[in-house]
Amino acid sequence: MSERVCLIAGVGPGTGMECARRFALGGYKVAMLARNKERLDTLETEIEGTRGYVCDVADLDRLVETAERIASDLAPPSVVIHNAVSGILEGGGASKFLETDPGRLERNFRVNTTSLLYLARATAPAMIEAGKGAIIVTGNTSSLRGKPNFAYFAPTKAAQRILAEAMARDLGPKGIHVAYLLIDASIDTPRTRPIFAADKPDEFFCKPSAIAEEAYHVAHQDRSAWSFLVELRPDNETW
Repeated sequence: MSERVCLIAGVGPGTGMECARRFALGGYKVAMLARNKERLDTLETEIEGTRGYVCDVADLDRLVETAERIASDLAPPSVVIHNAVSGILEGGGASKFLETDPGRLERNFRVNTTSLLYLARATAPAMIEAGKGAIIVTGNTSSLRGKPNFAYFAPTKAAQRILAEAMARDLGPKGIHVAYLLIDASIDTPRTRPIFAADKPDEFFCKPSAIAEEAYHVAHQDRSAWSFLVELRPDNETW
């Protein structure tokens, strides 16, 4: 692991993109996973040291193959960021318990939770061999509570958090830092702003660049003082 590689699953025009920018600035070669090839191509030209890989994390076999390809093309990742998410934007964030297709729950679970398991299984062995590494998961308040209209989303994020905690307890003694960033806010992206809070001022939102900065910080914490559950929210957020 002499070559520092950061793998980011779920690179959209928000947290994923800013994480790619921050880790590239920190000297990492960044492997970006997303379904949108055009976006990946654009980011490759904008952010030096990045490389795009078209991958839908719901295709678990393809996800594992992509992780193996990254290890071959670049090097085994020393930092993995799971930022892929499904369900939060459907119908403006709402999934009506009695109206939405119940198959959505399994789709959301596959993207939000199962893909984390598969990605960690594909990348953790090299970290264990090196005796160091970090797996960072971006989550949100739905991992702690089930609110109305989030019946098909909150259970998958709660499972994601518990999976990350189980991984942290397993991998921590092996030198691998697993952390869960709980984002208690609307994130300021071109997609979320008009859906959730089109009339809100800038300070209402959590900035993707600030989330990325915290992800970078957590990935480099001294191993004598590791965080697991890291809560992020704007100073004006009610909690």
